[in-house]
Amino acid sequence: MNGAPPKGLQQHSAVIYPAVMLLIFFVAPFGIMLAVSFYHRVESAFYEPAFELANYARFLTAFFGKALGFSIWIAALASAISVAVAFPFTYFMTRLGRPAQVRWLVLILAVLSLSEVIIGFAWSSLLSRTAGVSNILVWLGLMAQPEAWTPAFSALLIGLVYLGFPYTVLVLYPALSRLDPELAQASRMLGASPFKTFFLVIVPVLRNAIMSAFIMVFVFDLGAYILPQVLGKPEHWTLSVHITDQAVFQSNIPFAAALAIFLMLVSLALVSLTMLLGQQRRTP
Repeated sequence: MNGAPPKGLQQHSAVIYPAVMLLIFFVAPFGIMLAVSFYHRVESAFYEPAFELANYARFLTAFFGKALGFSIWIAALASAISVAVAFPFTYFMTRLGRPAQVRWLVLILAVLSLSEVIIGFAWSSLLSRTAGVSNILVWLGLMAQPEAWTPAFSALLIGLVYLGFPYTVLVLYPALSRLDPELAQASRMLGASPFKTFFLVIVPVLRNAIMSAFIMVFVFDLGAYILPQVLGKPEHWTLSVHITDQAVFQSNIPFAAALAIFLMLVSLALVSLTMLLGQQRRTP
C-alpha cells in the first residue's frame, strides 16, 4: 500500500540477478552455438541456416575420433600425474609452520599468474637444443651433445602437468590443512609405518578431495589450446586446437560449433561418471 516492492521480489532478488547473468553469458551463447552447429556450410557465403546432421557425422570419422581419444587420454594422464605429485607435496606443506605455508602459497599463486602462452614458450625454451636443459647436462658431462626434447609427447605432458599442478595444490590444501593429525598418530601407535599410514589412512580419508582435484584439472587440461601447438606435434593436437583450426583457418564455423558441443558433452559425461563412481564408493 505504501509503494514498497513486493516481498516476493525482495526474496528472489538474490536469485534473479545470477539467473539473468547466466542466461545472458551462458545459455544464450550456448543456444546460438548449438543452432549454428546444424547450419549448412557455404563456401562463398560462410554458412546458411539449415538443419542437417552432417557436421556431427563428420567428427565421428577416424581422424576426429582419434583426436578426441588423444585429448581425453592426455588430459587424464596429466591430471593423474598432477594429483600424484601435488598430494604428497601439499601434505608435507601443511605439516610446516604457518609462515612457511604462507610463503609456499604465495609462490604457487605467483605461478598461477603466468598465462598458458608464457608457460608454453618457457618450456619450449627449456626443452630446446640451443638454450635448453640439455646444454647444462652437456656441461656437467652427462650428455655428449645437446638435444631438442620438443616438440614431443613428453614435452606436452610436462607442460600440462606444470599447468595443472598449482590448481591441484590449491584444491587439496583446505582438506589437508583440516586433516586431524591424530589419525596419523593413531596409525603409527598401531604399528603402521609412515608409508602405510600415508597410503592406507591419509589417502582414503581424503579420496573426495583427490577426486575433486582430478576432475578440475582434467577439465582444465582437456581445454588446453596453446600448449599442444607449442610443445606438441600435429598428431598431438587436442580437440580444442582442431576447433580453432576449423573456425579460423578452415572457415567452417558450423563444424567447429559441432566439435565444441561434442567436446562439452563428453566433458560433462566424464565428470558425471566420475562423480557417480565417487558417490558409489561413499555408500556402504
